[in-house]
Amino acid sequence: MAERYDLIIIGSGPGGYVCAIKAAQLGLKTAIVEKRSTLGGTCLNIGCIPSKALLHASEMFSHASHGLTALGVEVGKPKLKLDKMMEHKDATVKSNVDGVAFLMKKNKVDVLSGTGMVLGEGKVAVTDDKGDTVEHETQNIVIATGSDVAGIPGVDLTFDEKVIVSSTGALELAKVPKHMVVVGGGVIGLELGSVWARLGAKVTVIEFLDKILGAMDGDVSKQFQRLLGKQGMTFKLETKVTDVKTAGKGAEVTFEPVKGGDAETISADVVLVATGRKPFIEGLGLEKAGVVLDERGRVNIDDHFHTSIPGIYALGDVVKGPMLAHKAEDEGVAVAEIIAGQAGHVNYDVIPGVVYTQPEVAAVGKTEEELKAAGIDYKVGKFPFSANGRARAMLQTNGFVKVLADRKTDRVLGVHILGFGAGELIHEAAVLMEFGGSAEDLGRTCHAHPTMSETVKEAALAAWDKPIHM
Repeated sequence: MAERYDLIIIGSGPGGYVCAIKAAQLGLKTAIVEKRSTLGGTCLNIGCIPSKALLHASEMFSHASHGLTALGVEVGKPKLKLDKMMEHKDATVKSNVDGVAFLMKKNKVDVLSGTGMVLGEGKVAVTDDKGDTVEHETQNIVIATGSDVAGIPGVDLTFDEKVIVSSTGALELAKVPKHMVVVGGGVIGLELGSVWARLGAKVTVIEFLDKILGAMDGDVSKQFQRLLGKQGMTFKLETKVTDVKTAGKGAEVTFEPVKGGDAETISADVVLVATGRKPFIEGLGLEKAGVVLDERGRVNIDDHFHTSIPGIYALGDVVKGPMLAHKAEDEGVAVAEIIAGQAGHVNYDVIPGVVYTQPEVAAVGKTEEELKAAGIDYKVGKFPFSANGRARAMLQTNGFVKVLADRKTDRVLGVHILGFGAGELIHEAAVLMEFGGSAEDLGRTCHAHPTMSETVKEAALAAWDKPIHM
């Protein structure tokens, strides 16, 4: 006899497992459904975590190859052991997914192994890998099934994950390709492209838009592309891919200018298709259950994460908003609190985004382009890493910090960072903005010297009045 739950969550990615932990902490009898053999969803298994392991390892290889001589350290030419690098990646994944399994046990969350299907209000079916199905009753259901690879619009693609690969295959390559073509100049394409570029591949990025990192701040995008170009990556912007097919031991990519022009074809050993992701709703039975989707195939929710069916909620990549693990985590906490009768809330104006290349890119809040479009009168403060003492000492002088503040109130509306450690530096801006702080507040806050974080203080001073060290 299946147990009755207060809450069943379908999907154990960052949104799902965090929701489960918080719900259990709030006293709800909770279960989580997962079709993989390990918990953690795309992020921990084939996304955020393994990619960061390879990004760090490849950066260490690159730094040993090119970055130590100027510091007076000579180590000779480093030798790449790709199998050992992959072992590090796999060990990192195992440590994280094992950690989530431990947290489920610690918080007394039942793990229901199999594929979940919503049967309607208060009912979830779970089918295991043997085909056996068990129906479970629950007061509440949360859909947290994440997203899947989107592909290329208008192009018939077959991912063999060896030559034509998604982000999953790009994390498992057996050797460094001589030439990798990356379709898509967004976060995933640039991160994984930079991994293989550091390890010796020629990398060509083809992007439909006129800039990389589409929604990112224009200043950041322009300088970031220049820095990646210095690292050997080449870019074809405003370019549309019309065909990708295997040819011999590699592949051929055909493309043409977005604004019209002659088509070209180039050969590659590996083609990484990184054109974004789409909500994963296949096999959930949502249409039959009466759960309404929006015009983009996402689960439609109100401001409190309710779907069209009472007692059914949704969060993470399967709903509106940025497809970010930490956004899903915050939503997981909020949904659990709402189900438990509390006032769960997510501030979507303060969700940082990070690109984990070298240098890193990080942002929180509005871009200049968004502020202009909204007609908001703002002021800009910028400070370069080249004027920072610690950055000079570390030979990490590329990039800048940019603070955008309301011209009348001085309230900080957005912060954008391109540079070493940007993903860590962005969070003092996020905390400031969460509490409605001003550029003056940040500029007057004492920062330890010498630190990279002084660049954030100086940019805030520049937005409020004048920087000291420039």
